[in-house]
Amino acid sequence: MKYLNEYRNLEATKGYLKLIAQTVTRPWQIMEICGGQTHSLVRNGILELLPEEVQMIHGPGCPVCVTPLQLIDKAVELLEQNVIVCSFGDMVRVPGSRKSLQEAKASGGDLRILYSPMEAVKIARENPDKEVVFFAVGFETTAPANALSVLHAQKEGLTNYAILVSHVLVPPAMEGILEDKLCNIKAFLGAGHVCAIMGMKEYYPLAEKYKIPIVITGFEPLDLVEGIYKSVKQLEEGRYEVENQYARVVKETGNPEAKKVINKVFEVGDRAWRGLGVIPKSGYVLKKAYQAYDAEIKFGIQAITAPENPDCIAGQILKGIKKPHQCSEFGKACTPANPLGAPMVSSEGACAAYYHYANNLISS
Repeated sequence: MKYLNEYRNLEATKGYLKLIAQTVTRPWQIMEICGGQTHSLVRNGILELLPEEVQMIHGPGCPVCVTPLQLIDKAVELLEQNVIVCSFGDMVRVPGSRKSLQEAKASGGDLRILYSPMEAVKIARENPDKEVVFFAVGFETTAPANALSVLHAQKEGLTNYAILVSHVLVPPAMEGILEDKLCNIKAFLGAGHVCAIMGMKEYYPLAEKYKIPIVITGFEPLDLVEGIYKSVKQLEEGRYEVENQYARVVKETGNPEAKKVINKVFEVGDRAWRGLGVIPKSGYVLKKAYQAYDAEIKFGIQAITAPENPDCIAGQILKGIKKPHQCSEFGKACTPANPLGAPMVSSEGACAAYYHYANNLISS
């Protein structure tokens, strides 16, 4: 297929749904890692069309959702220190322990909503008397652009630019889920956009160690049902391999130039995940040579901590233990207009997907 709309073809999608129904003989739990995949599954009604034996479990692949509470608080603290804080729009309404970035802006903070960290470098260049921080949130997908912003700031000699790093990595999160004693995941749909950057090498050891199929999958309806079919076929045949459904985008080695930029600026370190706790070697931290651009060190905010909201079960949802509508506060105390946790407000959050699109699933 050549054009994107072909991956939304109803008849082709029905064809794979029929193959899934013909192939499955017993219950299987399959986790889609990415929040974008979750939204597509829910929005397109695929969950309701799958055989009842196939249960899709929604994973932690929403970078906004897994950004820990203290990182939001640190960004708010910077705004209150009269720092210009730049961020992607999806972080603005995520609640911290005291307030969101949007509420900090309403209190006088200088918050700028941007589409690229390079815009933040430009703001730093144009405002030499002001400190500028970019809130660098994301999985491996956004790491190259954030690394490039540091390299450009260094090249231009900008001393008033820094990044607040909250980069997390997908394979360690998958392993953390598999190690959980409550885990019942039998296969994964891997995040296609992450693999477009990083390639597939990191997934082979996981498939072998845990005897679990991993199918790298795209985000359109046809991508998803084909990925589910490939997963079910492996499970029924007793195989556990890494397959690439998203071959039109993902290559075995990923994007070598993007990885080179990441490895120049970042190194792997421990990271806290919202609702999941600290996962060893699960994120990026700035290398020592670039610590002058580390906002936590520069502004002395490393020690800020924050407890999780006891009314929010985001951790159980992100690990696939519970579905959003199984939360007692879903649609009541927690709504997109007044979220208790990030999964309800993020554009890739499972709670937001269920709130907006999944009436039939919730009522059944």
